[in-house]
Amino acid sequence: MPPQLVFPERISLAQRPTPLQRLTFSLHAGPDVRLWCKRDDLTGSVLSGNKIRKLEYVMADAMRKGADTLITCGGLQSNHCRATALVAAMHDFECHLILRGESVAPADGNLLLSQLAGANIQTFPVQTYQRELTQLFSETASELKKRGRRPYCIPTGASDGVGIWGYVAAAQEMAEDFARHGIDNPLVVCAAGSGGTLAGLAAGLRVFAPQAEVLGVAVCDSAEYFQRRVSEDIAHAQSLFPDGELPSVEPVKVLEGYIGPGYALGYPEVFDVIASLAAADGLVLDPVYTGKAFYGMLAEHKKGNIKQKDIVFVHTGGVFGLFPYKNNF
Repeated sequence: MPPQLVFPERISLAQRPTPLQRLTFSLHAGPDVRLWCKRDDLTGSVLSGNKIRKLEYVMADAMRKGADTLITCGGLQSNHCRATALVAAMHDFECHLILRGESVAPADGNLLLSQLAGANIQTFPVQTYQRELTQLFSETASELKKRGRRPYCIPTGASDGVGIWGYVAAAQEMAEDFARHGIDNPLVVCAAGSGGTLAGLAAGLRVFAPQAEVLGVAVCDSAEYFQRRVSEDIAHAQSLFPDGELPSVEPVKVLEGYIGPGYALGYPEVFDVIASLAAADGLVLDPVYTGKAFYGMLAEHKKGNIKQKDIVFVHTGGVFGLFPYKNNF
C-alpha cells in the first residue's frame, strides 16, 4: 500500500498533473545519464509556475478563515505576487502587494500582469522594504480592517507551513512519474528562493519517494539559511496540521555558488544556458530562478559532483520575468 499523509483542504487552481519531460539537452555524460524536467511551468497559463500549487492551500486557508483580501510581498517582478493578484481577481478578493524596488514605467512582465489584475500596489526602496517589511504588513492590514475588510497575510513566496503542502502533493505526483518512467534513485533539483518549494519536496519525497535525493540551488541567501528555512517551514506545517503526519527531514543539500552578482541579477553563463535550452528543447527558463538553478546543476555535473543516472529538474515557472531582461540576449 502506498504511503499516506493527511493533506489540508485545498482549492483547485493548477492544471495537474504536469508532464515529466525527457530532455535532449546534452550533459555530455554518455547515453546512460537521463535528464528530465518536471514541467511545473505548465500549471496554467498566466496562473503558471510553482506558486499556484502553494496558493491552492493558502487560498483554501484564507477562505476557511473568512478573509476577503490578500496581502503579500515580493520584488517588482515577483512571480508569486503576479499569481496572487490573479487568484484574488478570480475569487473576488482584493489584493494588496508590497513590492521591493522602484517601479519604472511602462510596466513589464509580472508587474504589468499584477496591474492588469487590479492589485493595489505599493513600492518601497530596497532598504526600506528589508528594514520595515513586518511593519508594512501590519500597517496595510490595519488600514484594511478600518475599511471593514478581512485581510489574510501571505509571506514571501507563500513559503510557510500552509504553502509547502503544494510541493508535498507535487512530490506524490512525482513519485508516480518515477514509477511510470522507470526512474530509480533520482536527483531532484530545484531553485531555492523563498524555500517553500524545497521544503515541500524534501518532506514529500521522504514519504513518497525516499530513494530520491533533493538538491536546492540558491538564487539568494546562503545554504545555511535555506537549511534553516526548510526545517522551520516543516515544523510550522507540523504545528498547524498535527494530524497530517508530515515528517521532519535531515538537512537538505543546497548549492550557494551560483547566485552571481545578487538576487534577480543575471550573468552571461545563465543567459547562454537559457538560450541554448530554448533552442534544444523549446524549454524557456528565467534569469532569476530556473536559469541559475539549471546552470548550477550543469556546472556541478561537469565537476563530477552529481553521480545519479536520472536527474529531474523542477521547472518552477517564471517566464514573464524573462521579458525585462530582453536586452541581455
